[in-house]
This record gives sequence, structure tokens and C-alpha cells, in this order.
Amino acid sequence: MRLELTMTEALQEYLTAVSPPEPEALRPLREETGFLGAHLMQVPPQEARFLATLVRAIGARRTLEVGVFTGYSLLATALALPPDGEVVALDISEEWTSLAMAHCRRAGVADRIDLRLGDARDTLAALVGEAGAVGSFDFAFIDADKEGYPEYFDQALTLLRPRGVIVVDNVLWGGAVADPEVTDSETNAVRAFNERMRSDERVDYTLLPLADGMTIAVKR
Repeated sequence: MRLELTMTEALQEYLTAVSPPEPEALRPLREETGFLGAHLMQVPPQEARFLATLVRAIGARRTLEVGVFTGYSLLATALALPPDGEVVALDISEEWTSLAMAHCRRAGVADRIDLRLGDARDTLAALVGEAGAVGSFDFAFIDADKEGYPEYFDQALTLLRPRGVIVVDNVLWGGAVADPEVTDSETNAVRAFNERMRSDERVDYTLLPLADGMTIAVKR
């Protein structure tokens, strides 16, 4: 039997009610980000909980995040790591990441964050060139400019160990990917990335309709 659910307001309220509560360290960050004009760039609590659960499930100790914004997913990941774990976090905005780091400090996990500012393409290339970096990461989360997804994915995959996991956000792009009349550069970039994944023999992957769509890929 094929069953498709529509996420109604009542069902969303039920989902929230039966899910684990939002970690106390994350709530102030979510609320503060809500006042920003770009607040829709923040991942929802359900997605952050999924990322944290996945990080714990694979026993991740070193993770990569491409696109930090104000750090909701970053903080969720850092809290899920063991005390000696590390997140290498890449972003171009000093303003937004300063808010992220402030909340990481309040939560007592700032020492788990290696924040690197600059164009992620350059930062990833430099990271790949570091001694011992290739194959040293367990998990990566990509949530940045959509035109850069193919390069970010390739570099992250190089850095990942075999059986490591990459999660790519926004792969349904608000449903625009299924509308042929929408042809802006970001939508076309997401479509192209999704098509590219279908023939990528380096990974096993699935696409989930969670939040704005998430691709979960496991390195072979």
C-alpha cells in the first residue's frame, strides 16, 4: 500500500509533542535567529534532531559543516559529539558565525569547533591538502550556496572515511525542483545536483522529504 502524508498543522503539533524536547542550549539560538531577515536559512528543530541522531548513530568524532549561518545545525552536531570530538565549520560570514560561536561558548562546546572563514571552495581545497585530513572525517553536512553543491560534495567525499555519511540540505528546494516553469540559477543547480547523484557510483544514497529535502549519502 502506498501512503503519502500531508504535513498538516495538527500533524506537525503531534510530531512535536511526541518527539524529544528541543535541547535547552538550542532554543535561545533559534529564537534569536528568528528576528533576522534571513531566518528561513536556519534548519528546523526536527532536522537538527535528525542530524544529531545520525551523528551519534555512526559514532562520529570528526565532522564537517559547509555553510554555518547562525549555527543551529552546528550546535546540534557539536552537542552530539563526544568531548574530544571536532566540527570543522566553513562559512563566509563573520557576522553570522559570531552569533553561532557565542551560543557554542554558552553551551560549553566552543572547543569542539574549528571555524574557518572564507570561500568554502578555497577552504575545502586547503583542507584536502592538510596532512592526514583525507579520510579523517566521519560525517559532513552541506547547506550552502546551491551552485557550489557539486564541488562541496566532491571535496567532502574526499575528506570522508569509507562508510562515512554526507547529508545535503535543500534538495527539494521548496518544491521548485518539480516545477518546470521555475528556471532560476539556484533551482537549476539543485536539479542538476539531484540528477548527478543518480549516477554517482562512489556512494549509496537516499533522498528524504524531511524539512526541505535531504540527501543522505554513504561513501562506499
